Order: sequence, then structure tokens, then C-alpha cells
Amino acid sequence: MSDDKTTIKHFCHKPGQLVTLDPAKFLPLPPPFDKPELEPKMKPLSDEGRKKYECDLDSIITVKFPRPETEEEKRELVEKFLSGLKKLFEKENNWTFLQPLFLTMEFCAKCQTCSDACPVYNESGKVDIYRPTYRSDILRRLYKTYVKKGGKFFAKISGDNIEATWTMVARLMELSYRCTICRRCAQTCPIGADNGLVTRELRKIFSQEMGINLDPLHKKGSVVQLAVGSSTGMNPAAYLDNIEFLEEEVEERTDMKFKWPMDKAGAEILLIHNAGEFLAWPENPEAFAIIFEAAGIDYTLSSELVGYDSVNYGVWYDDVQFAKVALKHAEAAKKLGVKKIVLAECGHAHKALTVIADRVLAGEYNIPRESSMTLLREIVMSGRLKLDASRNDDITTTMHDPCNMVRLMGIVQPQRDVLKAVSNNFREMTPHGVYNYCCGGGSGFAITQDANFPDWRQNVSGRAKMRQILNVFQDIIGPEHKKYVCAPCSNCKGALRDMFASYGLFEKCNVLYGGLVELVVNAMTEIDKPFIEWEWH
Repeated sequence: MSDDKTTIKHFCHKPGQLVTLDPAKFLPLPPPFDKPELEPKMKPLSDEGRKKYECDLDSIITVKFPRPETEEEKRELVEKFLSGLKKLFEKENNWTFLQPLFLTMEFCAKCQTCSDACPVYNESGKVDIYRPTYRSDILRRLYKTYVKKGGKFFAKISGDNIEATWTMVARLMELSYRCTICRRCAQTCPIGADNGLVTRELRKIFSQEMGINLDPLHKKGSVVQLAVGSSTGMNPAAYLDNIEFLEEEVEERTDMKFKWPMDKAGAEILLIHNAGEFLAWPENPEAFAIIFEAAGIDYTLSSELVGYDSVNYGVWYDDVQFAKVALKHAEAAKKLGVKKIVLAECGHAHKALTVIADRVLAGEYNIPRESSMTLLREIVMSGRLKLDASRNDDITTTMHDPCNMVRLMGIVQPQRDVLKAVSNNFREMTPHGVYNYCCGGGSGFAITQDANFPDWRQNVSGRAKMRQILNVFQDIIGPEHKKYVCAPCSNCKGALRDMFASYGLFEKCNVLYGGLVELVVNAMTEIDKPFIEWEWH
């Protein structure tokens, strides 16, 4: 990092806006968006927004935290932050992630290998504060100054001392929401430091100790989910009504008439969808129902509170909210007596209820959990469905790899085996698999629509994925060719929806996005009409 100590000093003390983003320095996109005037514009922040909210990092507002009015308020907030900082390094307060956090604090070599892997840093034109090591180095200096034995004395000798000011805390608050937590940085680190985890742990201080978080994640997310039943606000009664409607729609679209299994005790599988699918992309749960019915899968859906919504936004910002939701999922499965839980197409739900929930669920609540990707592969490869891949011959497909499912869990091949079985025109993105680029909407960004943050998402955090999509279809980028980005993740589809809309990608290039199961149903020979409706929605 160039002029590191001066930069950190400015971060803590320099008044006004620290960084000005220059779209002219963003990495250029391939045709047909190779001219800056064809890209969505980043709207300037209003004077009212600048005055009202803390936005002195880069003039982007994500958290929407009101500026404190007095010095006393600022001091109280700094003290709360330092209190939370100390708890991060106490076993009784952070038994879940203390060890990897400690190792990252102690052993990062600042080789910047992670910076080379970070799409946000590179796509922004290499804005220094977006380096994965930048926020980690601030936290490391705070740790050495205020937490580690010897404190300020040894930190000063080593040159790692730092002063906790409100300016610094406010900027760090926003900086913790400039990372999608895709963890390409962790994957590439030669010694296993996890700068993505640092981002998440910083958010945890703000949420659990200071009550500062993103409304879409907390107030409108996990709080609503735990109170009503779903992060969408859909309560159990509305959910059951929705299921009845989708049953009728499936019959109308496919001539298949069957009842979806609701609250079936003793079933082999409890299938849990991201509840957003039922409202935004109902064709996805419909396709799951069609496949499971045709394949004779013994499964059920739950109408239990939270049991029908696989969302767990706590995984991105708050251990307490995470644990509450994970327990609700386990309780729904336990009540029905199912043998295992299968997670439908939602990447963060995969990670939340499997590898992370293993730190929370124990005993009778530690019910086996499986990805729908492996189950779908077994169904397709077993020959239970009559499939004809040529039914998708007018569509050229590619695969987007959801970070949480692929890089963080290693589920790479099953979805590819399925896609290749139903598509004769499949192309891999570069890079792909565990080396994929985030959709730009990870860690809660896909559902964050406040202020000018969507502009940053479309132009910066989603830019690498936009480039991949344009590159993989570059020789057929014209609107005369149908192109499909298979994205088996609800949050990824939300990010792609907004990005496609802002660039006009469907209208200009005839690129559609959707899930995996829709392509499978489109290839089923027993269904006469095409299942995928080729239109923008």
C-alpha cells in the first residue's frame, strides 16, 4: 500500500470526503458497452443526503447513519465501537469466528495477492481504500492499540498505533459495506488470511454492539422474518394461498395437476426455498415442484414460521440474528420429522444452514442438510425424467457460480452436469467455478436500494460479472441470438435483474437470466409448451 501511514492517518482525521470515484478510471467493458456514454450514470449525492448522513468515505451512502450532532454523541459511539472490538477477541463473545480472525490479524504479510483477486478493487480503477487489506489493516491497528496485551506502548514502537476517532469509525462503518464478502481474497491468500471475514466481523461490531446495520438486512429483513415468517413479509396464511395459486398456474402452463405436499410428517426431505422466489420468480419453485413430482421424490414443504423461507441475512452481519433464524429452520424440520433438509436455489442459504449452522446446531437439531444441486444431479442422471436437450437448442447457456455455494462450499460440478444434460449449447465463463466473480449483490447488496448505492453496485461491485457475461457471448452478442445466464441463486438473480435493467442487456443483447430447474423443465418431453417464457420481467 503506497504511503500507508499517511493514508491511514487521513482515514482517521481528514475532514470531508476521503475519496472521489472517477468512472473514467473504471475498467472498460466489452462491446456493446465499450463507450462510457452507454453505461449507467452514477448520480451525484444530493446536498441533503451529504448533510444528513455519514458519507465522508466515498460519497456513497449504504448504511444511512445520521451524522451525530454533538461531540458527546461521537465519543459515546466511539466507546461502543471499542467495546465491541474487544468482544471480537474474547472467546465467550466470539467463539464462532475468533480463531480465523485472530490468525488474520497476526499473520497477514500484506503481499497484496488478495488485491489482485478482488473485483471491487480492480474494477473501481484500483481505489486504495477498496483493497481487501485496507479495512483489515485498520482493524489490525485498532486490535494492537486497544486490545492486544501491551496496547498503545508496543503499537507505537511497531508503528501500528492508531487513534479511534468518530471520523474513522464512521468511515469504517461504510467501508464494511463496500465488500461483497465473495472471499476471493481468502481463497487466493498464500497463508490463509481471511479479509472477507474481517468485513463481516466489522459489521458485527456495528450491529451487535452499536445497533447500526442495513435496514434491508435487519429491520426489513431478519426482524420481519422472525416476526412474520418471511423476509418478504409473507405470513404462513399468505404463503399457503400462494401455493394454491402456483398449483393452478402449473396446471395452466403444463397440464400437470397435482397438490404440492404441505406439512407432510415423516417425509424424506424438507425442501426450503428463498421466499423471494415465490413473489419475484415463481417459475423457480414451480419447476422444483414439477421435477420432484415427475421424479417421485418423497418431500414436503413447511408452513411453519420461517420454515418456508431459507433466507438467513444474519450470516452477513449479526451472529444473534443468524442463530435465531437457523434454529427456526431446524425446528421446522424437527417438527415434521423429516430425514434431511434440501436447500433450493439460494446461495447464501446454502452456506448459512450448512457449514455456518454447524457452529450453532447440535444434538437433535443437527439435522442433515443437502444442496438441491446434488439432488438434481442424481434425479437427472438416474433417468427418472424424460429429457430432450434439443428442446433448448435455440438458447445458448452459460453458468454463473454463486460465491457462497461454489467457492465457499465447493459445489461446482453437479449443476454443470445437469446443465450439460439439458443444453447442447453450453459455454463456460472465464474464470469459472471457484474462481468465479461475484454477481455484485453478495452480502446483502442485491436487496439494498437506498440512496445512491445501487449506482455503485451496477458500476463497481457488479462490473466484473457484467464483463464475464458480455465476453462469454461476445461472438453472438446481437439481439438475434437467445442467451441465458443460469444463476441458481435468488440473491444473484436479484443483482442480475437490476444490472440487466440498468444496462438494458435484454433489450440490446437478448440476454435473459434465470435458475437451473427452469431449463430442466424446459427439456422435459412430457410437457408440450415451452416452460421458459422468453421475455423480460
